[in-house]
Amino acid sequence: EEEREIETSFGQTLSWDYWKYAVEHPITSWKIPTEILHGEKDDLTDYDTIRRFSDRFHCDLTFVKNGGHWLHSEEEHMALRKWILRKTGSCSTAAEACKRICLK
Repeated sequence: EEEREIETSFGQTLSWDYWKYAVEHPITSWKIPTEILHGEKDDLTDYDTIRRFSDRFHCDLTFVKNGGHWLHSEEEHMALRKWILRKTGSCSTAAEACKRICLK
């Protein structure tokens, strides 16, 4: 709490205000069908947290082997494209989604 923000080795700043807000405002209802793609080596959101969330709110959870949180590598992008294609059944949807994601 004293430091307010902590820089991490993986490029993210941890914010006391954000953490406090999240603790004070937990998600209690999630009514929108949700698909989650999670990297097996995610260093921000651990397996138990994402599993509990997906189980509690009935989300479909897919893991990217050796994937990190951000899915930046070419291998991770390929897994993302294949996942979108599998979920939507459309190559154009997958291509457009990847363009939007990769250009951010």
